[in-house]
Amino acid sequence: MSRNRSHRANRYGTLAERHLAEEYRLELDRCSWHDARDSDGRPWELKAAMIEHSNGQPGTFKLYKQYHGRHRNHNGMYAFAAYKPWGRGIQVLKSKAVHSSKLPMLRWHGGGDHRDTKQAKVAIDTVF
Repeated sequence: MSRNRSHRANRYGTLAERHLAEEYRLELDRCSWHDARDSDGRPWELKAAMIEHSNGQPGTFKLYKQYHGRHRNHNGMYAFAAYKPWGRGIQVLKSKAVHSSKLPMLRWHGGGDHRDTKQAKVAIDTVF
């Protein structure tokens, strides 16, 4: 991925996280394994995916096994946002909150060295 494309993806993800935090009334609280907490202190992981990439491929949400286990152990939640680029920002087209125990079956595979854990890619249409 080019540096420019990677930078945009990071910026879009941050914008989507802010959107989800506002929508679900969460306080951003980025630690090593979650992105936010609700008013009861429950951890939330905020996930964003572009609805369709420039190559026509649909986006996916990436989940990480090590962090998912912690969410399950702490009654955690996920908030998902599917977006498209819009001007200099994004437009969130769909969002959904899901308890960590209610995700579709996850198929873990090697994630490289990115986070020293396995990852699962979840298709947008599987969540929505």
